[in-house]
Parts: sequence; C-alpha cells; structure tokens
Amino acid sequence: MDLTRETWTDADAADTHLAVLPVGSTEQHGPHAPLGTDVLTAEAVAEAGADRYADPVVVAPAVPVGIAEEHRRFAGTLWTSESTFRSYVRDVVGSLASHGWDRVVVVNGHGGNIAALKEVTARIARHDDAYAVPFTWFDEVGEHTSDMGHAGPLETSMLRNTEPDSVHEDRFETAAAEGADRWGEWQGRVNLAVDSDEFTDNGVVGDPRESSAALGEELLDRSADALCDLLDAVRDRDPGPRVDE
Repeated sequence: MDLTRETWTDADAADTHLAVLPVGSTEQHGPHAPLGTDVLTAEAVAEAGADRYADPVVVAPAVPVGIAEEHRRFAGTLWTSESTFRSYVRDVVGSLASHGWDRVVVVNGHGGNIAALKEVTARIARHDDAYAVPFTWFDEVGEHTSDMGHAGPLETSMLRNTEPDSVHEDRFETAAAEGADRWGEWQGRVNLAVDSDEFTDNGVVGDPRESSAALGEELLDRSADALCDLLDAVRDRDPGPRVDE
C-alpha cells in the first residue's frame, strides 16, 4: 500500500503493523545520473519488497533530503544537518506508529545517512511506541556490495533497470574519465578529504560503463528479497519502549 496514492479510508482499512520508509538524498551523481538517484533507488527497493511480501506492507513517502554536505560544491545538491535528519525520520516513524504501523524498516539509499539512521532507529526502539531498523539496499546485494562507489556500476545499473530514461548513457565515457577509482584521499587508514570534489572532478567514483539493466535487475531482486527476510524478522518484534525518557 503506497500512502501517496491511497485514500485515508483505504489506509485505515489496512490490516498490517508493517511499514517501510524510503530515505535517500538529493545530490550530484556525476554527469550521467540524476540528483535523485538515492531516492529513486530506495523507493524502488521499498516498493519491490512490499509488492513481493506475503502480507500487506505500508509504503511511506520517501524522505528526499539527507546528510550530503560532502557534495555541496556540485550544483543541485541539497543537505540537512544530522540532528534535523534524525528528528525528521523519528517524527515520520512516530506518525506511522500512531496509525498502528509500528514496525518500520527504513530503506536507505545513501551512504551518508547510515550512521544517523543507526542512531535514530535505536533511539526509537528504546524510547518510542514503535520499533524501527535501518536497511541500506547496497549492503544487501552479496558480492556486488564491494563494487559500490558513487554513481558507479551499482547505482547506475539500478537506474538502468528501474528508471532507464533518467540515465545519460552517452556520458559514460566522460563520467569514467573524470571520476575517481575510490572514495576519499587516503593516508594510511585516514581519509584526508572532507568534500567529494577533493578527489573526483565530476563527482563519480567507479566506472558506470560496467553497469547494465541486467545487473540492475539482479540487484533489485537481491535487495528486495533481503528486505522481505527482514520484514519477517521485524513483524513479530515488540514495538513498546524499552527505556523511560
């Protein structure tokens, strides 16, 4: 059940405690992929997982702006502070729980959100009348996870499968030539770079020429199946608070 497209009366009749909340980012993804890549991929995984799950699952509207200040020098990038992001996610989960959808998987498409989501979902589980866990789709694609860069083969493949019109395939050569091989500027195990423009000229990390719609279909299947497994585990969790405020 996609809340964006349903009436309140149909939502009221939904017989489920489960919800998924897609979260992403609006940030540069090189010259070939849209600013909304992280939102579009999170939504695709959330919707695919909900569609194939045996029981009804409420799909909340996506959170489109995340923790992305590291991309600030590329036009169109939007960002919020970690505290604002955590508060917003907590409020949305609380809204879902108020209607009885109190077991929530936060489906994430942006690496910059991971630490904040881990913290806020733990806080929700400890203090609120809800249970929430984070799920980052590109961590759930088996051996392909190690190929995750930024606007590289994984994200580009997902888009070529789910949103093919959003990808500029004629710009792949430029994207690869002016991109970087890895994230950051490293001295030993220390990343010296604060912003992404310090190590990639056009925002790309990885080679989008290695992407394909077929790989994107596999990535979607793997991540959606993993989401279904997680929903199985979350379904029977106690949503009650564990610690008094």
